[in-house]
Amino acid sequence: MSFLKNLPYEWQVGLRYTRAGKRGGRNRFISFISLISTAGIALGVGALIIILSVMNGFQKDVTNRMLSVLAHVEVFDKAGGMPDWQQQAKNALRHPEVKGAAPFSEMQAGLMHGSDALRPAMVRGVLPAQEPAVSDVAGHVKFGSFDALRPGEFNVVLGIDLARALNAGIGEKITMVLPQGTVTPAGVVPRMRSFTVVGIFAAGHQEFDAGMAFIHLEDAQRMLRMEAPSGLRLRLADMHRAPQVAEELKQLMPANLEVRDWSKLNANWFAAVQVEKRMMFIILTLIVAVAAFNLVSTLVMTVTDKQPDIAILRTLGASPNSIMKIFVIQGALVGLLGTAIGVGGGVLVAQNIDVIVPFIENLLGVQFLSKDIYYITTVPSDMRWPDVTTIGLISVLLAFVATIYPSRWASRVKPAEALRYE
Repeated sequence: MSFLKNLPYEWQVGLRYTRAGKRGGRNRFISFISLISTAGIALGVGALIIILSVMNGFQKDVTNRMLSVLAHVEVFDKAGGMPDWQQQAKNALRHPEVKGAAPFSEMQAGLMHGSDALRPAMVRGVLPAQEPAVSDVAGHVKFGSFDALRPGEFNVVLGIDLARALNAGIGEKITMVLPQGTVTPAGVVPRMRSFTVVGIFAAGHQEFDAGMAFIHLEDAQRMLRMEAPSGLRLRLADMHRAPQVAEELKQLMPANLEVRDWSKLNANWFAAVQVEKRMMFIILTLIVAVAAFNLVSTLVMTVTDKQPDIAILRTLGASPNSIMKIFVIQGALVGLLGTAIGVGGGVLVAQNIDVIVPFIENLLGVQFLSKDIYYITTVPSDMRWPDVTTIGLISVLLAFVATIYPSRWASRVKPAEALRYE
């Protein structure tokens, strides 16, 4: 190639050493080791991109399922009740990113069907007509109807796993027990009330399906003996901006109101996910590091084989820095090539995993995520370019670091000793 002739001689020699030599034998073996190093870097980079994309996909899927039941932002009155919730809802809706608002009350309760043991649950009181503005729970009702929650009728909609645990179906009665007691001459008696099951929902998130129930807001207020809802639940145009919007809402609303976004309401879960992703990133980066540091052995073998060439170059006036640059170029090219192949392959697989996984399942006659066990039956993928860029830069950096020792060793080769036995 004519353009190679215009490159500095360090680049020309480095490129030549990267390819297999015509003399065969040792040159071809060294180039085979370079090929293995390139393949190792490519596999490590590709695997890291694919696995992080799949983890991001699962996180996104689970987050969406959580937010189909949870609100993006919740507003509480520190005094315990919000009698002016209509006015506060208007104040919140003035923010351009707030798209919906609905009141709610929430309480911990024990649910019991017949003589079975109590099952703990989070019971949320809502207005069925306004709840679709802030959550998708009405759309997840599989049996019965969410609109059957009417004031004064003491009806309840259960999570599907909670209904199974209680062995309660549509139209059956369950007993709700609150930990707050009522003082009587006989002592403190727990508050109890019979509710009729009118709906069963399946949100696809085990925490909610096994531990959440919905009742009408007025029924919840009667159970809690409150004259107003606990607060407001808000839905935003962009859930990822919830922390920023929550801070802005604090400036718009009275000081006695507490504003919390969904990431703080589920801080433990998100912290666990982030730790898992970091650990997985570190483990897979070590795989890339092992492949990158294979370059050390490749370059050491190359330096050993090319000592006569190094001696001749030194005799012709090449400086130690030029000799070092030759082998840095060789190692960096291997690292860049491996990274480029890995990034290309990883991005291709990550973007088409919804096609690749079903093909493998059909080919092998297996199902990786059985619908009898998992709520998520397909392998999701959410490839993010910042992750791809970070992985690529780390891979190239590791490859460059791996070239330093062999290159410095090559620069210290003494011409007289190298040519002694030639």
